[in-house]
Amino acid sequence: MADPSSYRPKPGQIPDSPGVYKFRDEHRRVIYVGKAKSLRQRLANYFQPLTSLHPRTATMVTTAASVEWTVVATEVEALQLEYSWIKEFDPRFNVKYRDDKSYPYLAVTMNEEFPRVQVMRGAKKKGVRYFGPYGHAWAIRETVDLMLRVFPVRTCSAGVFKRSAQIGRPCLLGYIGKCAAPCVGRVTPEEHRELAEDFCDFMAGRTGAYLRRIEQQMKAAAEEMEYERAARLRDDIEALKKALEKNAIVFNDATDADLIALAEDELEAAVQIFHVRGGRVRGQRGWVTDKVEAVDTAGLVEHALQQLYGEETGDSVPKEVLVPALPEDAEAVSGWLASRRGSNVSLRIPQRGDKKDLMTTVARNAQQALTLHKTKRASDLTTRSRALEEIAAALELDSAPLRIECFDISHLQGDDVVASMVVFEDGLARKSEYRRFQIKGFEGQDDVRSMHEVISRRFKRYLAEKVRTGEWGEEEGREDGEENGGVSGEVSALQEEDGRPKRFAYPPQLLVVDGGQPQVAAAKRALDELGIDDIAVCGLAKRLEEVWVPEEDDPVVLPRSSEGLYLLQRVRDEAHRFAITYQRAKRTKRFKAGPLDAVPGLGDSRKQALIKHFGSVKKLRSATIDQICEVPGIGRKTAETVAAALAEAAPAAPAVNTATGEIIEEDDGGSTT
Repeated sequence: MADPSSYRPKPGQIPDSPGVYKFRDEHRRVIYVGKAKSLRQRLANYFQPLTSLHPRTATMVTTAASVEWTVVATEVEALQLEYSWIKEFDPRFNVKYRDDKSYPYLAVTMNEEFPRVQVMRGAKKKGVRYFGPYGHAWAIRETVDLMLRVFPVRTCSAGVFKRSAQIGRPCLLGYIGKCAAPCVGRVTPEEHRELAEDFCDFMAGRTGAYLRRIEQQMKAAAEEMEYERAARLRDDIEALKKALEKNAIVFNDATDADLIALAEDELEAAVQIFHVRGGRVRGQRGWVTDKVEAVDTAGLVEHALQQLYGEETGDSVPKEVLVPALPEDAEAVSGWLASRRGSNVSLRIPQRGDKKDLMTTVARNAQQALTLHKTKRASDLTTRSRALEEIAAALELDSAPLRIECFDISHLQGDDVVASMVVFEDGLARKSEYRRFQIKGFEGQDDVRSMHEVISRRFKRYLAEKVRTGEWGEEEGREDGEENGGVSGEVSALQEEDGRPKRFAYPPQLLVVDGGQPQVAAAKRALDELGIDDIAVCGLAKRLEEVWVPEEDDPVVLPRSSEGLYLLQRVRDEAHRFAITYQRAKRTKRFKAGPLDAVPGLGDSRKQALIKHFGSVKKLRSATIDQICEVPGIGRKTAETVAAALAEAAPAAPAVNTATGEIIEEDDGGSTT
């Protein structure tokens, strides 16, 4: 690990002008490329005390052994040079988007004597017109099949074309009218190129004028009583309209724009792009990246723009680019995009209307792409094994933690304090063994004390199972306020049918808490008080993703690309989700509570039976004890309890709507409207 002060340039050496800089490691490999309006100010930020740097930045500057820079004339040149160097050197600490799949394009080879329509993937070639990208190759083939009726452009390979020319007989498409058959001279090269250009114009969005022209030809043919030709033109119109229906209309003003949206967490980000041409969504694509550098949303947008348009020119760069956040130097980026297009490009954030609505859709696709990526990553056996091994090595465990339990505390300003416990086995969530806790030992907000209470309660049960026979009854589960996270309202006995204890009766190899040193210390203290010393404890602090262990002043720092850190983050996030879901449910239930909720021992089934029998709480309140006993499942003792509880909860006077003077009646659920 290098000391950044050992290669820090002298203040007078760094120019105060735009430029691009490279950090190199001890082997002279480029590990990071960046750009700046002022090289002097930007590079000075990297040579602060390590404690004040973002962990990712601190890792980069301690890995580097030297820094060098290149001065350029403008910020647009700096942006272009930065992109070129990132492509050339592939630095390990730069954000690099990777395609989540190889997207197919509809391509027209205008660089050939007889242009060909085909599906293409990979790098774009000069002289070829591209449309898309499409989600699936079959979608391209369906569109082409519909359009070949109107634009019979060549689709065959060079070998098939040459063979047909040699034998003087076209292929099947030539016989059925879906190819103009230039191979046998039915059309001249000029006529075939004109067909290809019309095809490209239609695909580029210039559809209205062409459809109107065919409609006029159809009407003219009908007036001249050329009914067969009119019918063929009618079918051509229907085929083109059907092809257009495959691309949804999103804007009515024939807008050409790309919409870019992001979904991100602490470690990864996904970007989705919708390509809109002529007011229709013509293509969609996306990437996923590891956040190996300290970068915010604006920085991710800038990287995405470089990735998307770095190799594009002309109309491939649209007039309008809509983004969720503007890059730090939006004017320079706009200028760079304009230089790629050859005319002005509007780079902005949509604020209202259809464009903002479509941006919401793109953002939803980005979130789904990130979720799908995480799911695929988590389901890979090799990846999970590596993650568990990395955790074991980082925490110095004797073996991989095959069972991990994570605890989180949730509350709203000290009210409805709850906790969650989630279980991961072999790197996968076991939702049937999730548990939820109500904090009962005290009132108010104290996350450390709450964590101590929850850990104590969970492992007291584990010890009790060892002492007794491995059986855990329902009443005991209810007494502690713990609920089953997999089956609603059920805390089952911890025995399988063959008598063996369920997995929940076993302790975890690793206990994770959501928090830093205080929460870790509380969990460790709870285990010590119970005499448990064979369970490893750690905490994951959300702000910097630091892993804390008991009785250590410094955190364990796992690499940002570590599968172990990724697994710990998933466990922690799942515990947080489960806790906050329970906390919100409790809060909602408390707000909706009615008089019957105060009756001890009265469950939901018997509450519903009472309301169904009497029709409303108001009628139930006026009923006698004998009438309440008529309800199935309600005994006399319960009826007396219900009557007493409703009498205590009865309002002193009817509520009145002061605006209308109406008496507000109680509804069927016992709350007021």
